[in-house]
Amino acid sequence: MKKIMSRNAVGGAAIVMASMSAGLESSQSIAAASAPSMASAASAPVATRKENRALRKLVYAAFAKDKSIDAGDIGVSAKDGAVTLTGTAADAAQIEKAATLAKGVPGVTSVTNKLTVRRNFAQ
Repeated sequence: MKKIMSRNAVGGAAIVMASMSAGLESSQSIAAASAPSMASAASAPVATRKENRALRKLVYAAFAKDKSIDAGDIGVSAKDGAVTLTGTAADAAQIEKAATLAKGVPGVTSVTNKLTVRRNFAQ
């Protein structure tokens, strides 16, 4: 093998360089061909995050419209239409009211209510 390489070192190097160059070009064309699909795949989670964020804001807006509910300690998370309420409320009636309001928001498909009654600590 050494004798072949020493006799054809210049020619072999040219063949290796040519094949490396061809491999680079083909990998670039593959990358270019797959770039649009990668961009659309990357934008899908961004769009989903924006939709989830918009749904959360709509639920918070529904809470703000209803003056009978104190939503200061209520957290809202949304994922593909499924809303989860976390935190505390003043009483059980407010917990139910928060769930009802969230269910009434357009785009909400389900509500998981993890709210608990706020405990007042004696001082």
